[in-house]
Amino acid sequence: MSRPVIITVAPTGGMLRSDAHPHVPTQPDQIAADVARCVDAGASAAALHVRRLDETATCDPALYREVNRLVRERCDVVINNSSGGGVSGEMRTDLGGGMAEFSWPQRLAATDGGADTVTLDAITAWATVDGDEVLMNTPASRARELAQRIRRAGAVPEWEVFNPSHITKDIPELIAATGAGGPHIVNICLDLDRVFSNASPWTPRQLELMVDQLPAQAVFSVSVGGSDPFPALAHALILGGHIRVGLEDHPWHPDGSPATNLELVQRAVRLVKALGMRPATPDETRRLWGLVA
Repeated sequence: MSRPVIITVAPTGGMLRSDAHPHVPTQPDQIAADVARCVDAGASAAALHVRRLDETATCDPALYREVNRLVRERCDVVINNSSGGGVSGEMRTDLGGGMAEFSWPQRLAATDGGADTVTLDAITAWATVDGDEVLMNTPASRARELAQRIRRAGAVPEWEVFNPSHITKDIPELIAATGAGGPHIVNICLDLDRVFSNASPWTPRQLELMVDQLPAQAVFSVSVGGSDPFPALAHALILGGHIRVGLEDHPWHPDGSPATNLELVQRAVRLVKALGMRPATPDETRRLWGLVA
């Protein structure tokens, strides 16, 4: 039987706004409708961010619960909620002097939205956003707290890794600190090195290096920034991984035209099938990620 591949759709992200892109869903009904279309096309997981009415970022658990409920009413899908949120609105804590920080209380609040998995970014990095230096500050003590909060909420961490040290240092330490058994859900995030520090570009050697360093019982996916992620996603599939697509990661086609989440999922499905594999069902995704016995 052909290998089942988890296709995750990341429809919204924490930054892209509808005044900059005609197809990004930012409100609960829009997100739910878009995810349902993508599930019909072959996605089995959805990596969700939520926004306020003014489209600023938030990790408000009540809003996550609303979006998660609407999505589940429309389709059967494994839901991931982001604890990264974004860099606007209540996610942003101004430090003065042209510096800001991702709100730590907001990041913790994301654990209470009722998702199946919650992202855990054990990363300390900065980016320049609207002329300010914005810091995501996640020392080891914060990463442990976030991992424990995710587990207490009945969810499973999705470890987002941006460079090899996140795999060789952070994940093993957090697994040991929380006593978490496998499978370990890992999303390797590439080609964000032009966006913020401590991130890695995609090259074949870089991806192979990071895959080789994954812990035992890791089930990995790959997401790629930029306008043409599919060479890297094909490489991920060949290496035995799963893939993520969506406007959060690559909102524009290589020719500069705006993409849609449905188009990206449809293209991912064609890629999976062309390599002799098939899209995983939601139930297969739950089993692969250890969400069911």
